[in-house]
Amino acid sequence: MKSVITVMGKDGMGIIARVSALLAKNNVNIIDITQTTSENRFFMVMVVDMSEAASSFSNIATELQALGEKLEQKIQVRHKKVYDSMHRI
Repeated sequence: MKSVITVMGKDGMGIIARVSALLAKNNVNIIDITQTTSENRFFMVMVVDMSEAASSFSNIATELQALGEKLEQKIQVRHKKVYDSMHRI
């Protein structure tokens, strides 16, 4: 199952590393990643494959949200079909 993870917040060291480590711990494969910074703000979008995840979608989403709070980021994960529907023009 493909999902999209969005990360937004204050820029800082190690954001990509910490999010990637959490995903690796849960056996989630990163398919695509894009990130940028602007005026001390950090933005990242990851497309991931959760088909072999070691934990449920809900548990991973909860872990990502908790990590986001520690990193001063808003981290959300959505099923790719839902994300695509929300951002279709």
